[in-house]
Amino acid sequence: MATDSALLSEPPPRRRARALTPRKGPIARTVGLDAPFFADKNRAFWVLQSAGWVGYFMLRTLSGIANAVPAMFVVHTLLLTATGYSLTLLLASLYRRLITMRAIYTVILSLAAVGIASGCFSVIETWSHATFVRPGANPVGVQLLGPILLNFALLAAWSALYYGINYYLLLEEEIDQRTRLESQASSAQLAMLRYQLNPHFLFNTLNSISTLVLLKQTERANAMLARLSSFLRYTLANEPTAQVTLAQEVETLKLYLEIEKMRFEDRLRPHFRIEAQTIGVRLPSLLLQPLVENAIKYAVTPSETGADIWVTAIPEGDNVRIEVADNGAGGQDALVATQSTGVGLANTRDRLAQAYGERHRFATRKNEQGGFSVIVEIPLDARPLGL
Repeated sequence: MATDSALLSEPPPRRRARALTPRKGPIARTVGLDAPFFADKNRAFWVLQSAGWVGYFMLRTLSGIANAVPAMFVVHTLLLTATGYSLTLLLASLYRRLITMRAIYTVILSLAAVGIASGCFSVIETWSHATFVRPGANPVGVQLLGPILLNFALLAAWSALYYGINYYLLLEEEIDQRTRLESQASSAQLAMLRYQLNPHFLFNTLNSISTLVLLKQTERANAMLARLSSFLRYTLANEPTAQVTLAQEVETLKLYLEIEKMRFEDRLRPHFRIEAQTIGVRLPSLLLQPLVENAIKYAVTPSETGADIWVTAIPEGDNVRIEVADNGAGGQDALVATQSTGVGLANTRDRLAQAYGERHRFATRKNEQGGFSVIVEIPLDARPLGL
């Protein structure tokens, strides 16, 4: 005795918990247990409605047998069951309209409906009892309402169960919708942060190509354009909110560094140390590129001899520790840059917060080589949020 088929005719959105439901065998699929019970709300209503009133019939029949009532008591109980079944269908039809009203109106009108239905139920029960169980009885007037308290309690319990299940399902759908909206908002913000990176990088690269053209170094300009094309083809294949493995991210970094090598030549000396246990960790694409770009800006560019840049990734417990370090003299400037609200390190910090929430660590420090280090720690086997 539960939800109304008209109210629950549309299936709810697929819930995250359902994706984790284990696969059922052929027997479960045959009896309809391969999906959540309320996935088909119309079926759920009729199953609960029928099961509830069949239970009512069985309990009253067993009670009559235990009290040695006449055999016609079964007919009496069957008539009461049919009456209750029909009355609750009418109540369900009414409730699907009342449930959308203000709570005070829903309560008042529902109680009134239960009272009227209980009165009808009592009149039919009294008449049936006098006809089938005690043929000599002749109840009149207020005697026809003798069972009204029990019938009111029965129909009130049915109504409470109806509203309880429906409000639970409505709340669950609201939670699902809110979860989807939060996920979409998170993905949209990640996309916005990612889109900030591409124009920033493109501006710097195109500016370098323009400089080479002005210096009439056409071969180097063509080579840089070719590398830029390869880099864009590689990176734009991924959605802005996509996640990639650390191995893929390192390959993207190497493409980026090949472009920057055209600018700085031997002044830029990159080194990679990626432990085998970390290459499969997943992270938002182009997450490390602004860290390397920051190192180039503050360590390589100001120095006549350039600088070394190290990219390391090592496992530490349940996390992977990724560090981008340099040995340039621009460490203090870089520390100031981390407070910037523009692209670069601040952008990376925001993307980490969006992707991992509190499950990450972002730190900066002056390292042993006299340069600047950026340290990122992310879960070794966790999937970024919203990705």
